[in-house]
Amino acid sequence: MKTAVITGADRGLGLALVEQFLQNGYTVFAGKYLTDWTHIDEVAAASEGRLHVVPLDVGRDDSVRQAAAAIAEKTDSVDVLVNNAAVAGRLGRSGSILDELDFDDMLNTININAIGALRITHALMPHILKSGSKLVVNISSEAGSVGQSWRTSGFGYCMSKAAMNMHSTIVYNKIKELGGHVLNLHPGWMKGWLGGSYNDAADMEPQESAAHLMAIIKRYRTYQTNQPAYLDYLGNRLIW
Repeated sequence: MKTAVITGADRGLGLALVEQFLQNGYTVFAGKYLTDWTHIDEVAAASEGRLHVVPLDVGRDDSVRQAAAAIAEKTDSVDVLVNNAAVAGRLGRSGSILDELDFDDMLNTININAIGALRITHALMPHILKSGSKLVVNISSEAGSVGQSWRTSGFGYCMSKAAMNMHSTIVYNKIKELGGHVLNLHPGWMKGWLGGSYNDAADMEPQESAAHLMAIIKRYRTYQTNQPAYLDYLGNRLIW
């Protein structure tokens, strides 16, 4: 049976991706950060032992090490790692160069969104390379594109996703020679809690985005070139 690890699985897109992978027959290890949010535990209770909830704060080295060790106790291979954990930051979507800027908040956003994804990828890479799929999926954003940048604000979030895109290319440059694959996926504008409070104005539900992303993941080999694929949720290529 194939295995998947999904970070930031408490709610929203992460939880919807957990459900997609379970429906497709995977054993899933779900990173849980919110101690007061129980939805993922309810899904685990109904999963017949195929969903394992693992405490995980990708922003902390010790938490990542402990989560990787807990996963390694149950499996020696990870077919798919989905780096979904992310924050928008307190001023992540506001503040131009002429406005107040919170640099500590930006550093925290970059630590979680970019370095956090690199932390867990590094910790699990030996297990990823032992699997059949050898696939890393980074939930990026069109906001990380330098070539089509149009915003005048949102430094922390946009810079964090650009950094995620860069570490994706560096990881891929190494693991492609070992049979590894990397997908960078923009999930679209979804209803959810990324900004800290629930956003009901977005275009679609997380479940819809997760279904599109799962379809791309199933055919991941068709997108590989000399760079990792950078796609939107419909499979259209984005500009780096």
